[in-house]
Amino acid sequence: MDERLPDGPLPPAYPIPGARPPQPDGDRVPCPPHATRAPLTRRQYAYGIAIAVVVLVLFVVGILR
Repeated sequence: MDERLPDGPLPPAYPIPGARPPQPDGDRVPCPPHATRAPLTRRQYAYGIAIAVVVLVLFVVGILR
């Protein structure tokens, strides 16, 4: 394997006959697009607000005791 200096460029990738194609340079590999998330419903917002209020009340009660 060819050595390189720590601050030098990466050696180029060459295809090998009969092998998989080389990975692209960089840390990202192309993949199919991800599905988009469905927006939050009113019920999910209500649950989130209710839990936040309960946590806030318990926090205030804990400080005042």
